[in-house]
Amino acid sequence: MSRSLPRSAKRAIALGLGVVLAGSLAACSSGSGGGSSPDTASADELAAALKEKSTITVWAWAPAVEPIAEAFEAKYPDITVDVQNVGTGADQYTKLQNAIKAGKGAPDVAQVEYFAIPQFSLSDSLADLSGFGYDDLEDDFTASTWNSVTDGDAVYALPQDSGPMAMFYRQDVFDKYGIAVPTTWDEYVAAAETMHSADPNQFITSDTGDAGFTTSMIWQAGGQPYKVDGETVSIDLQDEGAKKWTSTWNTLVENGSLAQTPGWTDEWFRGLSDGSIATLLTGAWMPGNLEAQAAEGSGQWRVAPMPQYTEGDTATAENGGSSIAVMEQSSNKLVAAEFTKFATAEEEGKQISFDAGGFPSTTSDLNDPAFLAEAPEYFGGQKINEVLSQAAADVVPDWQYLPFQVYANSIYSDSASSAYSNGTSLDPVLEAWGKASADYGTQQGFDVTTK
Repeated sequence: MSRSLPRSAKRAIALGLGVVLAGSLAACSSGSGGGSSPDTASADELAAALKEKSTITVWAWAPAVEPIAEAFEAKYPDITVDVQNVGTGADQYTKLQNAIKAGKGAPDVAQVEYFAIPQFSLSDSLADLSGFGYDDLEDDFTASTWNSVTDGDAVYALPQDSGPMAMFYRQDVFDKYGIAVPTTWDEYVAAAETMHSADPNQFITSDTGDAGFTTSMIWQAGGQPYKVDGETVSIDLQDEGAKKWTSTWNTLVENGSLAQTPGWTDEWFRGLSDGSIATLLTGAWMPGNLEAQAAEGSGQWRVAPMPQYTEGDTATAENGGSSIAVMEQSSNKLVAAEFTKFATAEEEGKQISFDAGGFPSTTSDLNDPAFLAEAPEYFGGQKINEVLSQAAADVVPDWQYLPFQVYANSIYSDSASSAYSNGTSLDPVLEAWGKASADYGTQQGFDVTTK
């Protein structure tokens, strides 16, 4: 998820189209083949492939991918990279799934968000990059992003960017109401009530019910609602972490402290610009979006760690981010794999991504003194990357997504919209969402249990 491209962030709320798995697990798996390229290669074989004339096709929506492709072609003049934007997020996943089912038509390389990786990896649709030695790259990436692209010894993609969560806040609003910047969720709720009571048009944040935000908040609370072991899936959206989050968020929903303003709309950006929306709890890719779309807030925004359930804790979660994967159908896996590595793990490709606003998933860049010293005027000269880099290290480990998370996210609003608009508890929302997700998973051939 790029910090500099609002439309890329929109995809978390644009998943209403969903993605239907290809009939059943068996049908999906059997239709994913078709490539004749080897799944293993030595470093010498990979280097040799780059000296032979060939073409790879890349499906991606992130704006950085095109200049990365141009740089790759300049470095390897025998290679042509055909970058195609076939749609953002769910639109691309639908086309990928159709190609998998047909057994042909998939690209060599695809951009895939972290939450969608299990859907494609479980169906054997993504090439295992460990056969190219890329398992040795583990220490190059943050633990949370590496966990999102791997399963055991298999490496199904390489992380391109990340979205560790932090609290973006308006210093001027907190100063206006004499409120200290909250470090705990109890303080956050109290701050919300203080400012909204003083001015009914002042809100601590906005939320109309977003699946990606909800799962990230449960993650930050220590929840593990999804447990996946192959085709065996357990869903518990009433676990301790989920309950911990709703115990806080229900108060804000029920007392009207949340702006009912859909994200990524003009109205939303106006609220961020004029300060009527005082905080954003979101991924580290957000600064570029604020600078571009909420320019009037320049100098007033700051960044702080996420509020905690227990004073002194440092837990956070990921929200957004994408990987680059090689499709199993590819007939040019060696070149596709090297492009994937160039885009995510090599200096030239990474820098292009950073210049376009992507937040690093690579530990060396997160700890680079120059990166940590950046002090944007928009954020009042604060060294915001010190906070955001630490957030990357504080992500709660061992989170899992459903192998049908794309579909699950697409139906969240079916349960959530009325609760947000009517100011009622979110606990029944999560319960209904879990049941609907489980029903769908069972229909697709998974062994699903709910608690």
